[in-house]
Amino acid sequence: MKKLCLLLFTGLLASAVTAQETKTGWNFGALPAVTYSTDQGFQYGALVNLFDYGDGLIYPDYYHRIYIEASTFTKGSSILRVMYDSDYLIKGIRYAVDLSYMPDFAYDFYGFNGFGSVYNSDWTDDELNSPPYRSRLYYAMKRHLFRFKNDFIGNIGDNNWHWNAGLSIQQFRPDVLDVTKFNKGKDPEDPKYLPDVPTLFEYYTGAGIISEEEADGGWITGIKGGISYDTRDQRACPMSGIWAETGIEVVPEFLGAESSFGKLYLTWRQYFTLKEDDLSFAYRLGYQQTLFGDVPFYYQGQIIVSELRGASSEGLGGSKTIRGLLRNRVIGDGIAYGNAELRWKMVRFKFINQNWYLGTNYFFDAGMVTDLIDVDRAAFQSFLNDIETSESISDFLADGKDKLHMAAGLGLKIAMNENFIISADIGKALKEQDGSMEFYIGLNYLF
Repeated sequence: MKKLCLLLFTGLLASAVTAQETKTGWNFGALPAVTYSTDQGFQYGALVNLFDYGDGLIYPDYYHRIYIEASTFTKGSSILRVMYDSDYLIKGIRYAVDLSYMPDFAYDFYGFNGFGSVYNSDWTDDELNSPPYRSRLYYAMKRHLFRFKNDFIGNIGDNNWHWNAGLSIQQFRPDVLDVTKFNKGKDPEDPKYLPDVPTLFEYYTGAGIISEEEADGGWITGIKGGISYDTRDQRACPMSGIWAETGIEVVPEFLGAESSFGKLYLTWRQYFTLKEDDLSFAYRLGYQQTLFGDVPFYYQGQIIVSELRGASSEGLGGSKTIRGLLRNRVIGDGIAYGNAELRWKMVRFKFINQNWYLGTNYFFDAGMVTDLIDVDRAAFQSFLNDIETSESISDFLADGKDKLHMAAGLGLKIAMNENFIISADIGKALKEQDGSMEFYIGLNYLF
């Protein structure tokens, strides 16, 4: 899906400065944004980041932060989100709360097990004749998400060790693609008119790989606990230190889930200063494994962390995990991933009485499935026989273990007062089965 993304800013004049002014009181950054895609239409709305620096003694850290986003696409997809975090609301505890509702009418679904699911780009290329073209959104489904997430971090003694705890309540509502919505207002002779054909999600539900119960979605109430070690010199863009965490999330059936299950997560991040204040190297290693139980398909893509840093945390593949890969391309019962990034704060300046810097980042991302989800190949073949298609199972499923998925790219960062960071990244998948090139605009560094 091709996108044209435009950022709308007011003001173009800035003067360079050599020293950064300490900020006090409440400061905010607002980002009006317009995006466009053929399948979702125009996006319009705004996001606001508010920071309370108080007396300025802890600047560039802050006392309280409030993030608000409200945006919608003309085809119906939306992001409605309010987030708050602070080390000072509850004495001795860092608290973050997130309340979001995110209906998505073209949520990516590529099957399970990475390269174990075959991706055919010709099936989504509407510039080709049919066959091989099927639908631009053949690898898509509808998915609405409601999320209420609470994260707590407290100190263990007087050192850099912390305990982590969390409670999240989420409702996932998957469904088949609503072709009528995407065709509204289009002439049937229009090349962009979406054909009403079965999608991959419908193949998986028809074959019973996704059960009828799971296909209807459900509630996930997760209870999380773990420990972390944090020596970062700054949260938004650390120049030195380690940030590591591990823990377990348990979802009990008696709290409304379809079945009980548990997942282990482990993340290691490290930051190195190459040139004071300006140039750094950072890397992240992550691992996640299902420990017990059956995880519903709609939750397998969630990346568990001690604290949510964006509107979503899922993949592998996409803006928050492996930039350049198709979103949600790599899904499994166990996953491992890594990111390496060179960060350069090129220019610092003062504008509208705020401290700014312009930076770039250069990255390499990778990941793979380490524990495969069981896919009943016999049931899939039986389904293909029943619908009397000429397709073979090799058009959908591949044998063997997953291999490394890789992507590389670069980005641009515009930061106000060290904490409000506008980010644009472009990533290129290094293997054709993972897609081609993806472009992202959002907030914050990846980690």
